[in-house]
Amino acid sequence: LLQQLGINTKSSSAIHSIKAPMPGLIINVSVSVGDEVKKGDPLLILEAMKMENVIKSPRDGKIKKVNIQLKQPVEKNQMLLEFE
Repeated sequence: LLQQLGINTKSSSAIHSIKAPMPGLIINVSVSVGDEVKKGDPLLILEAMKMENVIKSPRDGKIKKVNIQLKQPVEKNQMLLEFE
């Protein structure tokens, strides 16, 4: 899943945003603008094909922008969150 998000362990500190790895429905958003997160913290839950996919933080950082809302449908590669 990390490779689908464009994330690899060598460049995780250079990640500035999280995009949807697949189309689905946002069923939980665990962060808001200004929140400090650690690598591995759950950010949101994306429901796709009746499965819940927990999207976790690829790095330590601060949330700059939340581009999604609860119960919002999203498309593959849609911008979900941005880091400072």
